[in-house]
Amino acid sequence: MAIAELKEAMILLKRIPSLWVPGIVGGFLASALLLTFNLSGPFFASRLLVISALVLLLFTTGTLVTIRNNEGNSRTLLSGGIRYYFRVLLPQLIIIFGVMLIFTLVMVTLSLLGFASDISIMTALAFGFIIPTVILTFFSDTAAVFEERKVFDSIRRSIQLVKMHIHDVIAFLFVCTIIVVGIMFTLMIVWEIFLYDKLEPISRYNETQLQAFNSDQLFTLIGPDGMWITAIVLFIGIFLLVPLLYSYKACFFRKLARGATITQQPTTGDYDSKGRWYKY
Repeated sequence: MAIAELKEAMILLKRIPSLWVPGIVGGFLASALLLTFNLSGPFFASRLLVISALVLLLFTTGTLVTIRNNEGNSRTLLSGGIRYYFRVLLPQLIIIFGVMLIFTLVMVTLSLLGFASDISIMTALAFGFIIPTVILTFFSDTAAVFEERKVFDSIRRSIQLVKMHIHDVIAFLFVCTIIVVGIMFTLMIVWEIFLYDKLEPISRYNETQLQAFNSDQLFTLIGPDGMWITAIVLFIGIFLLVPLLYSYKACFFRKLARGATITQQPTTGDYDSKGRWYKY
């Protein structure tokens, strides 16, 4: 099931060029974020990250609207994103704040019990809350756009579909993981080829030096030219991943929703004198 929707997403990307617009925007924002972090540090980069996420959401929402309508250009993609922006944003904010609230309450409880300093417990709890929540609510944005769902109804719809088709959703997420790893691994090899001369000294580092190696040292090692190459490679990665994954997600949700509609259709009929059921 997951492969068929991936092929459908690729056909849509070929037929509707405007679906690549979020990839271009996301690529520019990611590159700008990397350069800002390198030049100005985490203070400005963290604020730019929030702004970039809000801007990118506008275009990814437009992607969902375009795929729902099965047509559109850059103008209709932008107008669709504006129309459904808060319908998609609000459920995601509720999910984020809900997870943060529950996690904070659990941490306070553990602190009172004396487990606050146990990093392994904190890490396990973080993954234990975040991963199931992300999976269950993963399709809240598509439900809001494709089915005109309101804030809490879109979250409920996502949870319902994931629970009904958990095996298909796991297969979908597995394919998404392969896509991300495959593209990023390929681009990483390209990045290392272009910066081989600058990265070669790392191979002579001992174990202590490698453990102490950080991002600031990496930026210093590759220099300004290497930073621009890194920004370009990052742009290409985001440019490919954002349109492909969102188109794939939309096609997959449409398949799930159709299947759920067929499954939930009421069946009418009656029993005969011998207790046999006849559908009509």
